[in-house]
Amino acid sequence: MTNDPYVADPTRYDSMEYRRLGRSGLRLPGVSLGLWQNFGGANPLDTQREIILTAFDLGVTHIDLANNYGPPAGAAEENFGRIMAKDLAPYRDELVIATKAGYYMHPGPYGEWGSRKYLLSSLDNSLKRMGLDYVDIFYHHRPDPDTPIEESMMALDQAVRSGKAMYVGISNYSPEDTRTAATILRELGTPLLVHQFPYNMYQRSPEQGLLDVLDEFGVGSTVFSPLAQGMLTARYLDGVPEGSRATHSPFLNTKQITETYLERTRALNEIALGRGQTLAQLAVQWVLRRGRCTSAIVGASSAAQLRDTVGALSFPELTDAELAAIEPHAVEGTHWNS
Repeated sequence: MTNDPYVADPTRYDSMEYRRLGRSGLRLPGVSLGLWQNFGGANPLDTQREIILTAFDLGVTHIDLANNYGPPAGAAEENFGRIMAKDLAPYRDELVIATKAGYYMHPGPYGEWGSRKYLLSSLDNSLKRMGLDYVDIFYHHRPDPDTPIEESMMALDQAVRSGKAMYVGISNYSPEDTRTAATILRELGTPLLVHQFPYNMYQRSPEQGLLDVLDEFGVGSTVFSPLAQGMLTARYLDGVPEGSRATHSPFLNTKQITETYLERTRALNEIALGRGQTLAQLAVQWVLRRGRCTSAIVGASSAAQLRDTVGALSFPELTDAELAAIEPHAVEGTHWNS
């Protein structure tokens, strides 16, 4: 990608599928771009820029960040801020930019979890790093066992009332805590917009009550790890490639490439090939099946990889017969070595 002034593709909205987020008026693309990995200080900024601008050219209007994304913590927001200022500032009103706070950010008693002080100061610092006046969605990244949910939700409510966030969300909350959070926010007058959680063919716990709570309260969903950290791709079917994520990621290791994993993943890959698509594309379609989830958040190490993943939305929906064929192989825990 050149350093010429960026001009967005005029056809960017022609083929992207946009889905309503719960009962709100906001719609998100079926595939969103997450900056959790590959967007920190150790990664070339030019590559990050190419991926982010390719995403927007494909109609991916939703960019998902958090205060601690990097490494180091804060680097992803800083790098996105540079790209935003250089290339995307004219398109700010076309973007849904989300960030979060809840995980460890800095030492001391105010550097993580869910106190009002931490959440609101973190939002201020995120806005500074990105060079923004507001974010579209501000999430509490994880529940705090020592802070009342009321305090965390009041902080989210204040973020909206101060004009620093348009909507609020939660992430990694249990069904019971989600119900409590949604009830509190409804009473405060700032409805819960969205819940973000991990979900894929090998991690199906959200089906045990969480999705039902979201339906009850009209809350949308953004799903991370739809590809199970790369385990739901063809990458590991013939061994572990040198330099692949399984060789160095804290979230993935070679011990997870078990015979059971290979058997199930190869079967799923055959189903994908029968549809003329990649396993990654099948995994994204499965997460979005029947409209249960709003948007699949994917990472990317290259623009080409992102194009392939977004291509999932161009295929016909999975049929009942195909879903039935997938079911015996879509088993909770397959990607863990247990």
